Amino acid sequence: MAAPEFNYSEKDIKRFRELQQIAYDCATTTAAWLETGVTEKEAAAKLRRELVKAGVQDFFHVPFAWFGRRTAFRRFKVPLQFFPTNKRLHEKTPFVLDCAPIIDGYTADIGYGGVLGHNPTWDKLDEDLSACRDFILAKVKEGLTLDDIYTEVDELVASQGNDNRHRVYPGRVIGHRVTRLKGFGPGRFTMFGFGIRTLQTLGREFVTDKIKGRSPLWADGRASRHAPTPGLWAVEPHIGRGDVGIKFEEILVVTDDDAYWLDDDLPHVRRWNRKKAKS
Repeated sequence: MAAPEFNYSEKDIKRFRELQQIAYDCATTTAAWLETGVTEKEAAAKLRRELVKAGVQDFFHVPFAWFGRRTAFRRFKVPLQFFPTNKRLHEKTPFVLDCAPIIDGYTADIGYGGVLGHNPTWDKLDEDLSACRDFILAKVKEGLTLDDIYTEVDELVASQGNDNRHRVYPGRVIGHRVTRLKGFGPGRFTMFGFGIRTLQTLGREFVTDKIKGRSPLWADGRASRHAPTPGLWAVEPHIGRGDVGIKFEEILVVTDDDAYWLDDDLPHVRRWNRKKAKS
């Protein structure tokens, strides 16, 4: 199985990094706007407005917002349950905002978790989630396969007393490859929550990767029994404890001989660094 070579320029990496920053800026702006009584639908709409105002032209998938126990995906059985509902936010309840904007074909896919007020369970989960970031990068650098890394993350999460909630995503994915989209058709037009251009690109990638014995999805099945191929991967560990869930999602850059997170100056990383400095 021949792996593709890393084919992004420094200019491309810069554009991906700038867009990821835009996405996180819009998510934190929306998070600061949240208050008691706001619904998931209102939060997702606010996030979408912020992204469009920032120049976003299209979406890999539509913006999502999950409140309360829905942050842990409890009782999620079908994909339609991921879409925002009329559930309202209350004090001490967690929230997750998730968006995937596109500008000039460059794509970001981010997840931002928070809580309205103070919740000690969320604080502990946030601390546990921080361990996943360095852990995943280290395992990629070791050259492990996608499914082996998935299993080792599962073991880490279980050792913390938490459970893996990314297994609820379609395909049980903890991540997926991100590319510069080159599809055709109207921007911002979606089907099943995904942009039309996204579906075109994903379709081509699935066919190409299937032929070559690899997968653009990062899960724990047979198709993921290979190391991450060179390129960009949106990685989204999502963990839960009881009715509280939290995640981060950001781009991991995998080159021909190395790997690194696209950007270390992100809201959740800064939050973890502040906590470490105080401890």
